[in-house]
Amino acid sequence: MFRKRKPKNRRLTRDYVLEVKLSASQRRQNRLRRLTLFLVTSLSLLLTLFIAWHSLELLLRRFVFESPTFAIRTLRLETDGVLSAEQLRTWAGVKVGNNLLALDLGRVERDLKLVPAIESVVVERVLPGTLTLRVTEREPIAQVLFPSLRAGGQYPGGVYTLDANGYFMFPVEASQRAVPLAQTNDHLPVITGLPARDIRPGKQTEVLQVHAALALVKAFERSPMAGLADLKQIDAATPGLLVVRTGQGNELTFGLMDFDAQLRRWRLVHDHAQRCGKHIDSLDLAVANNAPLLWSDVSDSTPPSPPKLPKASPYKKKHV
Repeated sequence: MFRKRKPKNRRLTRDYVLEVKLSASQRRQNRLRRLTLFLVTSLSLLLTLFIAWHSLELLLRRFVFESPTFAIRTLRLETDGVLSAEQLRTWAGVKVGNNLLALDLGRVERDLKLVPAIESVVVERVLPGTLTLRVTEREPIAQVLFPSLRAGGQYPGGVYTLDANGYFMFPVEASQRAVPLAQTNDHLPVITGLPARDIRPGKQTEVLQVHAALALVKAFERSPMAGLADLKQIDAATPGLLVVRTGQGNELTFGLMDFDAQLRRWRLVHDHAQRCGKHIDSLDLAVANNAPLLWSDVSDSTPPSPPKLPKASPYKKKHV
């Protein structure tokens, strides 16, 4: 019998490969050719993308951002306060005919919120041509007098108003109101004793005494004394106390807590003085028991001015 040959392991065999050595110049040409091809391809791709982007921009501008189809035809301005629609439109920087899709709604909201008299803004875009602006105004309930230095060393008095949350505002001018002859700020009590550095239009006061004075104004509006006296001035300079002067010549001292109870005690003393024919000169309501009181005969004192009847607020909202 013949022995079968074992197959040879090819890994142990030696193959002959044709070796071709390239010259250095040929290798450089190959690299240069590959680099040129890469650059041409990249530039072609970039040029194609640029042309496509520019064409898309032209199409959007012509058929969207400059199209009369999306022009603002209806501009709705809603507010709960006294500002006129024309004034709000001016502050918003929009008008009928502007492109609705090209309008920056964030910019419109920011511009309106920069006005201290405006508390919040809602901007709505309703295609194809309606823009709605809903404005919530701050309602002034008090005012402060701020002297400002001018040339010649004079200090003319500037007036700022405050809402119930303590935000300083510029008074709304008659030309900015929907009804120019609407209620002015003359009826608002004046808060004194504020540090000058605290008066910043559009910013909220950080003085606790001022917040207490504003709370007193709101409590007075719903108290038994509303309609019987007018708050003319509230001095917040004394820590822990508020000194109030009324249009009827009364001076009252309030503590910073439980204004409702103090106002009820004022009404009790007021009614007793009326029955006795007396006029309250000063009353310290910050003292819980045996409140210090100075009064005089009505015949001996100057007749007090009659209190002004409370007027309905032109603002639709009510702070509570």
